[in-house]
Formats: sequence, C-alpha cells, structure tokens
Amino acid sequence: MLEIKNLHARVNPEEGADLAILKGVDLTVPAGEVHAVMGPNGCGKSTLSYVLAGHEGYETTDGAIRFEGEDIGELEPEERAARGLFLSFQYPVEIPGVPTLTFLKEAANAQRRARGEAEISAPDFMKLARENAAKLGISNDMLKRPVNVGFSGGEKKRMEIFQALMLAPRFLILDETDSGLDIDALKVVAEGVNALRNPERGMLVITHYQRLLDHLKPDVVHVMAGGRIVESGGPELAHKLEAEGYDKYAGEAA
Repeated sequence: MLEIKNLHARVNPEEGADLAILKGVDLTVPAGEVHAVMGPNGCGKSTLSYVLAGHEGYETTDGAIRFEGEDIGELEPEERAARGLFLSFQYPVEIPGVPTLTFLKEAANAQRRARGEAEISAPDFMKLARENAAKLGISNDMLKRPVNVGFSGGEKKRMEIFQALMLAPRFLILDETDSGLDIDALKVVAEGVNALRNPERGMLVITHYQRLLDHLKPDVVHVMAGGRIVESGGPELAHKLEAEGYDKYAGEAA
C-alpha cells in the first residue's frame, strides 16, 4: 500500500539550513497492517512523517514514495490528502476564528471534490460528527470551538483522531500521538485509532514509547537510527527497546 524506497531528504535550504536527515529509508506497509517506527530523538522519525505528507519545509533528494502503486513524491500536500493520506501532528496547531466543524466539513468536501465525488450533506455530516465525537468523549462545546483553541494537549490529540474518523483516510501517519497524554487519555485515543483499523487501511505509528503499542498491537515494529531503518521485528521488539534503550544503535547511526 505504502512503499518507500531509498528515501533521502533534507531540510529545505530556503528554511535556512542544508541538513540531510533521511539517509536511505526503505519501508513497506501493506494494506490492513499497522507498523510502528521507534527511535531516539533526532533520528528522523518526525521528518519521515512530514516528507510523506509533502511538507514544504523538507526536500526529497533521492528515492521514491509510492502509495497504492502511484509515485506521490511530486504531489502537493492537498493532493496527497485527496489520495487518502492523513497526518496526525505531534503538536497540533491552533486555528483561531475557524470553528472545528466548519473546518472539517470544508476539508471533507474539498477531498471529495478532488476525487470527483459528491459533497456530504449538512445533516449527514452532523450525524457522523455526533457519532464519532461520542466514541472519543468529545463534547458539543469542544466541537463548537475554533480548531484546537483552548484545548489541553490530550484534547488536541483526541481531536486529531476525531478528524481522522471524520475524513476516513486510506492511510494514517500518526506522529507521536501519545505525546503528552495521561493514562486515561492514552486509552481513549488508542481506542479511536483501533476503531480505524480495517483490511483496506494502513497505518504508520511513530512513537518513542512502547506504552501506546500495548493498546495498538502493531504488526511490525521498525527501529530508526541515523535517518535509516536499522532493524525490524514483531511487537516484542518494542518491549526490548523499552528495556534496553537505543544505545546499541549508536554505531549504526554514526
């Protein structure tokens, strides 16, 4: 479903740096599977998520990104979103003055138009919003607020998963969704992510810690160091990393 071959990327020189971060990433995520990427700070995990989504702050210098057989490396972020890619941010941004439901309805219909589909009606949209909000314990008051404004860190993460439920993407990239969550919020967010699992949808979960993976139970765990995938294994690999840390990969990162 998602195939990454020899991917190299750097910070866009226009952003004030010429720093290579991804140095040959190879990764394949089939439909229906959840893959986790773990690794130390600065190894390139979040950069990988941004490059997959088409963030303008990064430049791909080599390699390819194929999604459902199509090379998407030159597509704009909105074109990738219309294809079905969804990125949940580690630090969700606030958008003052834009009501959450208005934002989501416009986003959903923009994607539908890009795919040549009919727009969702207001009654159908509101029914879907109420159903999905209930799954995540999101109140009507939260839905009425501007996007992420006045929310706690945990509330912002729940709203990210709510957005995913509303947009129903083909592939989710979750960048440290567990960051800043307490135990109860982590469980709620994980339940929302698990509700999105199906045989036609893939997920790439980026995290530092094994605790989120206890709830999500990934099919494959990858270790990233020095801008590359240096080891892959089953869920037991996450427990090993939790116990032993990343010191053994320091040489491979150099």
